[in-house]
Amino acid sequence: MLKCKITVLRKTHHQDLAKQYTLHEKQLCNVLAEGQEFTVTNPANMPEGFCAWAWLDIQRWVQALMLGGDFNRYTGWMKEGNTWITCCTDGVRPVIFKLERTRDS
Repeated sequence: MLKCKITVLRKTHHQDLAKQYTLHEKQLCNVLAEGQEFTVTNPANMPEGFCAWAWLDIQRWVQALMLGGDFNRYTGWMKEGNTWITCCTDGVRPVIFKLERTRDS
């Protein structure tokens, strides 16, 4: 059975953009932690404890990987076809994720 492992690689914060455009100078995302990992067994279901907004942004990539998508073969972009680097669409404090297709042992 194919699965997708989600790893929180990095939380970022563009303080200059926050100061210029937002009402409150928000800090880093307070929902997820760097290094945190989640396992997806059904791409229709968000992992427990995951950010709902981020899930809306990355779910299509999770589904593509779990359906056998290869991001090396078709795009020539990733070193390993079973991996994809993506982020949520929070322009002020985006979180960067590594998605990896895995199999049951």
